[in-house]
Amino acid sequence: MTVPLRSARLVLRAYTAADAPFVRDLYSREAVQRYLGDGTARVSTLAAAAQKIGGWAEAYRGHPLHGVWAVCGPDGSPVGTLLLKPIPDSGADTAHDVEIGWHFHPDAWGHGYATEAARAVLEHAFGAGLGRVVAVTWPANAASQAVCRRLGMRHLGLSRAYYDTECELYELRAPASGAGAPGRKATP
Repeated sequence: MTVPLRSARLVLRAYTAADAPFVRDLYSREAVQRYLGDGTARVSTLAAAAQKIGGWAEAYRGHPLHGVWAVCGPDGSPVGTLLLKPIPDSGADTAHDVEIGWHFHPDAWGHGYATEAARAVLEHAFGAGLGRVVAVTWPANAASQAVCRRLGMRHLGLSRAYYDTECELYELRAPASGAGAPGRKATP
């Protein structure tokens, strides 16, 4: 279930059907898609965007922790996506691992939104008892690797454990107290 979250500048909420134009715009861009999957999948129609939103809602409807959030900037408009979900393993017995990831519109790059939104989701995850989160990036994706470092994630090197491909692997373990970073709270 994608629970609403807030940070200092951002609101994280479930995607709605009204967000289809943004989802189409975001996931049709080569600059966004180049490090997702094989880099060729594009959302080119509003119907495909609506189907993607519906798939996210269905996938996480009954789960108290996992979700896909629309990250809304200071003006309330969506600027990107933040996800927390099971990560598909490559037969490496990692099926229990949970991945955090982010996809932001190029107009929102360079504002610190990915790091800020990820911190809010990590606090939510660790506060709910999750003990460990991983992130994977394509080896050439320096921007996402920088977000991982800003989040305090530990770089574990190249790995073929997920998505049947070689990725840079990062992990973050829950703080010893089980609570997330101070100053960020989930909204009711």
